Amino acid sequence: MGDATASTSTDEQTSSTGILGQQLEEGLNELERATDGLALSGLSAGLDIGFGPLLMAVVVSLAAGEWSAPTVEIALANAYAVGFVFVVIGRSELFTEHTTLAVLPVLDGRATLGSLARLWGVVFAANVVGGAIFAGIAAVVAPAYGLADAAAFEAVATPLVAHGNAALFAGAVLAGWLMGLMSWLVAAAQETLSRAFFVWLVAATIGIAHLPHCIAGSVEVLLGVASGVVSPVAYGRFLAFATAGNVLGGVVFVSLLKYGHVVRGGD
Repeated sequence: MGDATASTSTDEQTSSTGILGQQLEEGLNELERATDGLALSGLSAGLDIGFGPLLMAVVVSLAAGEWSAPTVEIALANAYAVGFVFVVIGRSELFTEHTTLAVLPVLDGRATLGSLARLWGVVFAANVVGGAIFAGIAAVVAPAYGLADAAAFEAVATPLVAHGNAALFAGAVLAGWLMGLMSWLVAAAQETLSRAFFVWLVAATIGIAHLPHCIAGSVEVLLGVASGVVSPVAYGRFLAFATAGNVLGGVVFVSLLKYGHVVRGGD
């Protein structure tokens, strides 16, 4: 009986209805959190996610003239994913998770647009500030310790600012879509190891495709700004279009569709 009960419980948790229920409760809890708690958690996420871009710069420096291009790209994607594993498994507040997660209680009528705007604003600002602090520290420490130089920072930053506005926005939509899927997959996973795998899978996909993520990408581009190879104006353009695309991708392609197919489909 015990095994049968446990199996039934697991099936309920991993069904689309169970995942949606879990996402709704988690999103509602986050919407009800105190502002100072959200800000501190968001600051932590912005700091922690910076280790991914820093490791990317280290890989570029190590690989210079030694590794083949495909090997470098695979290594960079895995380095990029490290920051996301730190943040998501560590349960810090990441803005692009909430473009999906926090929208669900609003769609379900349990929360207001005002509460969603408060959470988005606080978490986004805290993430960006944390990322900027990390980039400033890394720009000083990495060259001093021989980990990376301006050329490595340029290699990390320039792919994100090289596109026109339309391409930047479209790529950011895909990244936001993938981040929404990450939130859904992590909710379906029952163990920390499987959750870490899903985080790595999605983050490495974003990394190897060089898709614009407004928070991790902010650190990447700010490393370029700190080393003088990217202008502040280019950074502002990147942040604006990446953020808008990430929000659209997470809200439309995950929140609305997942919520709609579970509720309307009668699962």
